[in-house]
Amino acid sequence: MVHAVCETCFSDIRLLKRGKVRDVYDLGDKLLMIATDRISAFDVVMPDPIPDKGKILSKISLFWFDAIKPIVKNHVISNNLAEYPAECRKYSKELDGRSMLVKKAEPLSVECVVRGYLSGSGWSSYQESGEVCGVRLPKGLKESDQLPEPVFTPSTKEDAGNHDINIDFDETVKRIGRKLAEKVKELSIEIYIKGSKLASQKGIIIADTKFEFGIVENEVIIIDEVLTPDSSRFWPKDSYKPGGTQLSFDKQYLRDYLISIKWNRKPPAPSLPKEVIENTRSKYMEALKRLTGSEL
Repeated sequence: MVHAVCETCFSDIRLLKRGKVRDVYDLGDKLLMIATDRISAFDVVMPDPIPDKGKILSKISLFWFDAIKPIVKNHVISNNLAEYPAECRKYSKELDGRSMLVKKAEPLSVECVVRGYLSGSGWSSYQESGEVCGVRLPKGLKESDQLPEPVFTPSTKEDAGNHDINIDFDETVKRIGRKLAEKVKELSIEIYIKGSKLASQKGIIIADTKFEFGIVENEVIIIDEVLTPDSSRFWPKDSYKPGGTQLSFDKQYLRDYLISIKWNRKPPAPSLPKEVIENTRSKYMEALKRLTGSEL
């Protein structure tokens, strides 16, 4: 099995944040962002990493950052280790393929979720109320049905161990202001539509996804990751059949395993069997190969 990076410990660089997946270090005028091999489900970090996951996420994100440049700027300065500051380059082994130098942005306090298909918490909400995050949907939809058009269904952004909470557009306006809320809604849907069309050509349905935005010099940019198996539901197009759950190239496989063992979705998370770790890795690798046409 490939060596996994659970977390980084660079004692001579200031650790700014250790998130569910990413370790972020403060370099003064910029940040060093590292995608580890940690994986979370139901907003809880699992005790076992998925080897190479951080490298896969980084490569997919860089692919999408480039593809959506005509729509929105992003926070990437460089992923070339030769361009990193000297204090970072000595950690090349840990950084190679899984890190980026990024701009310092002021993150918005909401996660921007777009749904093109009815699944997950969106399906649960629809069954209860016929709505998702305040958006009324047509009657008679089945699980995994494609929606008439993509809908913006934002959520709060919680720390590891706390569940993100779905909110409606009015609550988004209260949190970040109307002008910003309308801007990120427009950007989110535009990025989703472009990403969905491109992914469809590669045999992948992007059922839903979440984006994070930040402000740099009064301009909205996209940050963190984009259209990865961590932040999206990827379904194989050739086996898509509405009316139930779908096969996937994302962490839904892991969620399904955790549901099957009746875990209560609260820390501590259970250890993962070797088979679950290997299968999760292979699904992420398949998403990378299909989207980018390359491997690690």
